[in-house]
Amino acid sequence: MPANLAAFAWGRRAAHDLASVQRLAGCATAPRAGEIIEVRRGQSTAVVDIKRPTGEVDALVAVRSEFLQAYQNAGYADRYRDLVQRVAQAEQSATGTTRLAAAVARYYFKLMAYKDEYEVARLYTDGEFLKQIEAQFEGDWKLRLHLAPPLLARRDAQGHLVKRAYGPGVLKAFRVLARLRGLRGTPLDIFGYTAERRAERALIETYRNDLLAILPKLNRANLDRAVELASLPESIRGYGHIKEAAMQRAAARRAELMQGFSATVVPIGGARAA
Repeated sequence: MPANLAAFAWGRRAAHDLASVQRLAGCATAPRAGEIIEVRRGQSTAVVDIKRPTGEVDALVAVRSEFLQAYQNAGYADRYRDLVQRVAQAEQSATGTTRLAAAVARYYFKLMAYKDEYEVARLYTDGEFLKQIEAQFEGDWKLRLHLAPPLLARRDAQGHLVKRAYGPGVLKAFRVLARLRGLRGTPLDIFGYTAERRAERALIETYRNDLLAILPKLNRANLDRAVELASLPESIRGYGHIKEAAMQRAAARRAELMQGFSATVVPIGGARAA
C-alpha cells in the first residue's frame, strides 16, 4: 500500500511538473533512447538518431514471443516475430533507426495477446495469481472474482455488460477453459463469435497489413507518422463499450495516418476503400 500511494503521488507530480521529476530522477537533460535530434554547426545541420540500448528490440521480442507461445502456440509466436523482424529490417535500411520496430514489438504483441475468456482463465489458474494472493493476505480470506463474461453477463439499460461476483468455484471452470485455448479463433470457438472478439481479431490483421503497406514508403520524413500508427493500440483499453469507443477513436486516427502515406485504406474488417 505505501508503495502504491507513493507511485500515485509521483504520477500526480509528474503530470503537474514533469521537469522537476525528471531532474530528481537524474534524466532531465538526457535525450531519450530512440529520439531523433538535430545538431547544428555553423550553416550545416546533421540529423542524429539516439540509439536504443543494444538489443532492446530483440529483448522485447524474446519475452513477448515466449508469452504468446503460452498464450496460444509456437506458430502464433512465430507470426509475431516475423512482422517485427520485417519491420526492423526495412526501418534499418530506410532510416537506420529502431523506433518503429520497438513500437511494433510492443503493440503488435498487445493486439495479439487480447484478453479473452481463455486468457483470463489461463492467467487465473497458472499458479502465479494464487501465489500473489497468499503472499499478500494472511488468515481466513475469501476469494471473489468480479467478471462480465459476454455470453453470460446481463446488460444494463444502455446495453453495457454488468460485472457480477463469482466465488472460488469458478477457478475449476477456468482450469478446463484454459486447456481449451487451442480452439481460439477456430469455428469451435464459441466465444469468438461475439462482436468484441471479431473486432479484436480484425485489428490484428489490419495492423499487420498496414505496417506491410507503409514499409516500402518509409523514410526519415514520415518516421514519426509511422511510429504513431504503430503505437495506436496503446489507446485501446478497457472492455465492452469502453473498448469499443476506444477502437472507434483509434480507427479514425489510423485512417488519417494511412492517408498521409498515400496508401489505400482498408476499413477494419471491411472492403477496400480509396
